[in-house]
Amino acid sequence: MIAEKIIKKYYPENSQAYSYFYIHSIKVTENAVKIAKHNYRLDPDIEFIKNAAMLHDIGIFLTNASDIGCFGKFPYIAHGYLGRELLEKEGLDKYALVCERHVGVGITLNDIEKNNLPLPKRDMIPLSIEEKIICYADKFYSKSSKYLETPKPEKKIKKNLLKYGKDKLAIFEEFIALFGIDYIYE
Repeated sequence: MIAEKIIKKYYPENSQAYSYFYIHSIKVTENAVKIAKHNYRLDPDIEFIKNAAMLHDIGIFLTNASDIGCFGKFPYIAHGYLGRELLEKEGLDKYALVCERHVGVGITLNDIEKNNLPLPKRDMIPLSIEEKIICYADKFYSKSSKYLETPKPEKKIKKNLLKYGKDKLAIFEEFIALFGIDYIYE
């Protein structure tokens, strides 16, 4: 798998960051594949999803998130574009876009400017069906101990997204309408 080679290059297997990153990535990948198979009518590229979902958070080690073993200099919100830059250097441009576009339910240029976010000035929203599936799958798992291996309740996801605006909640509800939700908790 493409992902395994890249992960081993940037994450020492005995590190705390690896533990959180790897478990989270496995759970998001399993969820994304489940979503893709449930939505076969949309013809998602499942092999691409497997690798891209494993790599979606590759940039976290560059951020300052000591609670998960990351001691970089950037704020956590930057992990998406940092992952993009990292994967572009590896020649994995299509996978790189997933890194940048999965944060929240996507971050718009307007969000960046309005909130003075420390991000490049561009839209970072999922466009392809595969990007949307991975973005959606990621919302059910976090790197906190409580939701590392158990999916977050829909209500909790919605409450968290609402903090960022009704428009963010509406996007998540669009994902639910497009992909379904009940089978995720089976």
